[in-house]
Amino acid sequence: MTHARVSRTAAAFTLDLDLPLPAGITALVGPSGAGKTLLLEIIAGFSPADSGRILIDDAIVFDAASRVNLSARHRQCAYIPAHESLFPQMTVRQNLMFAAARWARLERHKRVAEMLERFELAGALEQLPRDLPPDCRLRAEIARALMTEPKALLIDERGADESLLHLLSSAFDGAILLITADLDLCYVAAGRLALLQSGRIVQRGAAREVIEHPESLDAARLLGFANLFPATISALDPGRNQSRLECESFVLAAPYLKGHFKGDRVSVAIRAEDVRVHSGEVEGDVNFVPANLLRTSGRPRLVRLEFAGGITAQLPREQFERQKDNRSWQVEFPPAALRVF
Repeated sequence: MTHARVSRTAAAFTLDLDLPLPAGITALVGPSGAGKTLLLEIIAGFSPADSGRILIDDAIVFDAASRVNLSARHRQCAYIPAHESLFPQMTVRQNLMFAAARWARLERHKRVAEMLERFELAGALEQLPRDLPPDCRLRAEIARALMTEPKALLIDERGADESLLHLLSSAFDGAILLITADLDLCYVAAGRLALLQSGRIVQRGAAREVIEHPESLDAARLLGFANLFPATISALDPGRNQSRLECESFVLAAPYLKGHFKGDRVSVAIRAEDVRVHSGEVEGDVNFVPANLLRTSGRPRLVRLEFAGGITAQLPREQFERQKDNRSWQVEFPPAALRVF
């Protein structure tokens, strides 16, 4: 297994984390300045760590305590940076041939031909990188990286899509650490997900589990929860599996909060797409809240509705078209969709 446990302090920023990287794709998500690229550079050997240990496929490549620090070229770790890294004066074929230089001529040509076919580059083999679309250049960079037979592959944010990640998973059985901001891509293509904020891991685990069940307010923010409200627990009823939460301007019913007490201060989170929107005539329980619509913003198939009080909902465009002439609005917070921290 590849594993990074490192600490690095530079100026006012500290990176301090412990991240196991099993075989398959681990996605790394976090805001700008969280330390994502720095982590990749430390694992690859391009930036130093102050302390800790890095193992790549169970081989120690860095250990501060025993003063082991292999150079980048000896770590068997391929790194795809955020900027394009193909040799611009070489064709795609020449870029791959360069990476395959350690093999004999016939073996080199065989391996390059196989990689060109696997990554669907046969039509681009004699082209220069500048003449290729971005997705084709990225495929060529990954193909060139795999020619070196690395034990781990690090990919900075480059706009990889689902089809490319499936190609990569079938071609490489080592650890892949991918920086991305696309949570939908994480959900469908990554086995594991780590949320990084200010140099520390906020939450990590199976990608779908992390996305569906954030464990903290920081994790919910990183996962794009648009509705975040401070609240006070005013009632707890384990028999009915219910809690009562008093927010600033409304009251919510939520599932019973085990381990909490009446009067505790908590935070409530719910995704915009889980908020339901009704006309003002609806009579419901405490999870129906009258709301004043402030503005809307359109997406190709969705409409985002922003209400007073920091409430945001997201509807399919067809549903919004049926409701856009509402004279008044109510928003509903389904108890099962609420996350309480």
